[in-house]
Amino acid sequence: HLIEAVVSTQSTGDPKTNKDYLLCDYNRDGDSYRSPWSNEFFPHIEDGSAPSDRMRGIEKQANQAFDVYREQYFDGGISSCYFWDEEPGRFSGAILIKKTSDGQKFRSSWDSIHVIEVHEKGAGRNAHYKLISTVMLWLQNTRTGFENMDLGGSLSRQVEKDLPMTSDNFSHIVNIGGMVEKMENNIRSVLETVYFGRTLDLLNDIRSLVDLESKKAHDELNKGIANAIKDRTSGN
Repeated sequence: HLIEAVVSTQSTGDPKTNKDYLLCDYNRDGDSYRSPWSNEFFPHIEDGSAPSDRMRGIEKQANQAFDVYREQYFDGGISSCYFWDEEPGRFSGAILIKKTSDGQKFRSSWDSIHVIEVHEKGAGRNAHYKLISTVMLWLQNTRTGFENMDLGGSLSRQVEKDLPMTSDNFSHIVNIGGMVEKMENNIRSVLETVYFGRTLDLLNDIRSLVDLESKKAHDELNKGIANAIKDRTSGN
């Protein structure tokens, strides 16, 4: 469901690779955060929590794949993937994508957080995937001379699937990538039609209660919301 509170993910730079990465609980150890690119913690710590060799291999492939995905769908932004072992035959991962835009009229931010649980079964022939996705959208009016307006919300969805897998780990990347892509497209459509639509309905309800300048400001806000959502597929 849509909620008002939006907590945007933060990013930092990896000095070893000169690439930015996103910060979350899944790559945190104390006050340091592990880079998915170099697998090192910054600020540096000794014996930080790191994935197993197999999880690190999956993590590398995922980061390469979603780096391409992010560029195609978002035309910029930052993506980071983290994976870790659970009990035998199970592992989990988190895929984070962030895109901010500073326009002449509006500043906007799109944050995707996808948490995937994988259960390998059937003698390694198939796996059960559980995906929980949250997209957070934030919009701020930056024009001078207009009333300051901030609008933010988040939408969460969950899906489970059984999909075939092969002996190599890349089949997991293909399966997870397909699920994330479909989920993001679905959430984007809901945000555009439901969330954006409700904002328009609210404007229609209060049309007679606002003056012309306020109405123009609301119109600009609604256009900004639509553009912020559509920017997500500007590179598609």
